[in-house]
Amino acid sequence: MTGVSPDVLDQAFRAARTFNAFSGKEVPDALLRELYELLKWGPTSMNCQPARYVFVKSEAAKARLAPALAQGNVAKTMAAPVTVIVATDTRFHEHLVTQFPANAKAGEMFAGNTALAESTAFRNGTLQGGYLILAARLLGLDCGPMSGFNADTLNAEFFPDGRYTANFLVNLGYGDPVANYPRGPRLDFETVAQIL
Repeated sequence: MTGVSPDVLDQAFRAARTFNAFSGKEVPDALLRELYELLKWGPTSMNCQPARYVFVKSEAAKARLAPALAQGNVAKTMAAPVTVIVATDTRFHEHLVTQFPANAKAGEMFAGNTALAESTAFRNGTLQGGYLILAARLLGLDCGPMSGFNADTLNAEFFPDGRYTANFLVNLGYGDPVANYPRGPRLDFETVAQIL
């Protein structure tokens, strides 16, 4: 395997931005399906795949989402073509019998250990949310990830049976740079990393 072109690296990372405004261009359902078909190949521990995605597009669905949003996130989220609720399946381990054939009994270790199941689901579901952002960028979409919402309110509205729990939100669409903040700096290698 070889590295991708600098243009691809720019699109996924170096030139990509967090968008707060989007053009009015629609994001078709077929593209959202393509997005999932790409992001699903990102690795998770034991192929556990705990993330669940709710693509909020319609005005009615956006109206259900609005009461859970922090005030500063309402206008931009209502205007975004799509808002993805990246959630976690608390019973992800029930799928391991088919998704991790290397050990058909792998789910049993999580079924009897709530703390292990919760930490595994949160860690891997968050990772999958990152794959969603990268896959969206590679498919030509712009993203506005955010955590400014009331999880209890959102969960009660969208996941009342308690099986899924919201992790974070991502606005998707074709970005309008008019509302972008100046690009923030990044910490250097010496501050955040070491080679042992």
